[in-house]
Amino acid sequence: MIEVFGVSEMIAEQIRPSTASPLPRSVRRALDAMHENAARNWRVTELAVVAGTCGRTLQRQFLAFLGKTPGTMLRDIRFERARRELLQGLPCARVMDVALRCGFTHFGRFSVAYRRRYGEAPSQTLKRQAVVVAALASFPSFLVLPCDRPTVAFGPIEACAEHGEVAANVTDDLATALTRAGISVVSKQRTARYHLAGAMRGSGARMHLTLRLIETGTGRQLWAYRSDGALDDDSIPEQLAARIAAALQPCLRLAEVDRALRKPDSDLSPHDLALRAMPGVLSLDADGNSRALELLERAMDQDPKHALATALAAWAHIQRVVYHFTTAAQAERARSIDLARKAMVLSGDAIVLAVLGNALTLLDDLDSAELVIRKALSVDGGSAWAWSRSGWIDVYRGEPESAIERLKIALDLAPHDSLAFNSMVGIGCAHFKAGNYVEAAGWQERALIEHPSAIWVHRTLCPAYVLGGGKSAARRSFGALRERYPELTVSEVQLGMPPLPQGYCDLVVGALRDIGLPA
Repeated sequence: MIEVFGVSEMIAEQIRPSTASPLPRSVRRALDAMHENAARNWRVTELAVVAGTCGRTLQRQFLAFLGKTPGTMLRDIRFERARRELLQGLPCARVMDVALRCGFTHFGRFSVAYRRRYGEAPSQTLKRQAVVVAALASFPSFLVLPCDRPTVAFGPIEACAEHGEVAANVTDDLATALTRAGISVVSKQRTARYHLAGAMRGSGARMHLTLRLIETGTGRQLWAYRSDGALDDDSIPEQLAARIAAALQPCLRLAEVDRALRKPDSDLSPHDLALRAMPGVLSLDADGNSRALELLERAMDQDPKHALATALAAWAHIQRVVYHFTTAAQAERARSIDLARKAMVLSGDAIVLAVLGNALTLLDDLDSAELVIRKALSVDGGSAWAWSRSGWIDVYRGEPESAIERLKIALDLAPHDSLAFNSMVGIGCAHFKAGNYVEAAGWQERALIEHPSAIWVHRTLCPAYVLGGGKSAARRSFGALRERYPELTVSEVQLGMPPLPQGYCDLVVGALRDIGLPA
């Protein structure tokens, strides 16, 4: 079982503190008991004893503060625990065993409810993790050492003598995985911006691993990770390390952006400017894109060979064409091509390569994009951005099954990443290509819930509704598209369409024309 806690919201102007109301002590105690023993069939009266209150009061508090009954909350905890254990993808894992450990005694009902909740069977989740494990093993170790990267102090994971060897293996593999992810790992805390502390507890083969990321200057805890399970297989520490590194990256990236935002304008380096621009590029909306390009131009003026700034700028310029942010499509495309060519000869880490891969795919240079993304995965096999882009390449090549698998891997690796919503859009597009229009609409609806300002999603969501028979939903979607882009025409959609298969584009354009988009 794996649990990750950290900064998950995308930065618009700055990282915002949580405004959630604190839970009453009785509710916290009940939740702690559920998490501690999720497999137990807790009665409300038993939870009330643990919580130090009466059953009726506890019921009211759960509904008031969580919007759920204790029973529903326990069921959610069980499902999340089961999914995390399946996502861990240990070689010895079996779906039935996972279900029983998490408190599900009826396997058939568990499978049906799991599919309804997550859109796939539990066996599919487990199978996909085997693909990740095989991929991580097949990618060569190819390290790129950029000069501008976060520094993390990471020493040996604390453990008792019984687990000392396993803890040492996890420590070594995690240090390697972090380095491959573009993170500088040092042993002395005073020289690092961040400190990663770990501890391993347990008995026998069952172990409990916890990790915490702390900002050195402020002492602020930014991220926490917990994993429970067997670590008796020699290959597991390396697999676990890759997943931890993937889970850590979004939070660390946000922390680095926050650090750049706090610096005085007079002290900004090209890398700081690129970091400040990154949220705007990732927002995939017009305002964020414009702000980002201003910062990136400043960064490239200071350092014309700054790899991250150049790659981000290439992606940002082609975004303006694909997402209808500009009327000067040809000039923006030409600028993007020029910057992408420059970025291809500059060295970069997995983030730079994944960003460049995004630009190249939207420029319809799929062969170059595939080479760049494979290199990104060689640098960091746990890069969610690279997995997502590899899925999008499959979407553009008309291979929906492979696309869905890769895009779901990206979501599994970093479900709270800023670009997770774009992976959902990609899964929707893959289902559209496969003719599953209801599924396509469902995934793109989820993407809009995650990122409401990405109105351009309606360009493919509306046709999914039309072809799936959802007439009223199609009209609402079309209305949202026209409200944001009142001058949009069929020809402009065709001009800005990413390199989707021709048959796909014909269906999209035909549906938009049928619902009333002018030529």
